[in-house]
Amino acid sequence: MRFGAGSLALILILVLSAGAPALAQNVAAPAVDPIGALLAQAPPPDEEAAATGAAPVQAPPAGAPVTVTPEAPRPYIPPQDGALSGVAYDSRIRASMVSAQGFQGPLDGGWTLTSPEGPLYAFQLVDRGTGAVEGAWRDLRRPGALDASGFVDAIEQLGGEVVLRFDGGRVATLRSGGDGRWSGELDEAGARRAVTLARAP
Repeated sequence: MRFGAGSLALILILVLSAGAPALAQNVAAPAVDPIGALLAQAPPPDEEAAATGAAPVQAPPAGAPVTVTPEAPRPYIPPQDGALSGVAYDSRIRASMVSAQGFQGPLDGGWTLTSPEGPLYAFQLVDRGTGAVEGAWRDLRRPGALDASGFVDAIEQLGGEVVLRFDGGRVATLRSGGDGRWSGELDEAGARRAVTLARAP
């Protein structure tokens, strides 16, 4: 069969017109967005929430305000391990105090200097066990007086003897009695009297 030029042109027009709608559909079809498709999918189930029975955490909708509330204060709960609780804790505190006192000298603490007439002076001494002793004194016969207290000028330990120099020339020379008490004499501007130094009650 032979076609003329006009017939070929007509056939070409028919073929193109028949394929035009399909071509237009292919051009107008939107391209597939793989990332958008993933975001549109429902989120996977919360495996941890499913295991514990808790409700899964839901993210707030986009653009929704987020409210932050402070966490409620938690009460203090002391440690419950055997080394730091109850009687064991108190025992450790007592042991620490005894250990600290082991580094202190025999004069450390509060003392009262007494004569046969009654209490004279109160002393608070610090004996670190290194030979150096410091302290303060208070005149028990003049309570409330501004000049009735001060620092001990010097404390000398000579063998079993202790010499306290305080309050502008007063000197107490004491010897250990072996029972925790010290006895000797107090020199107050030339006036001497027998005294005893004992632990304050």
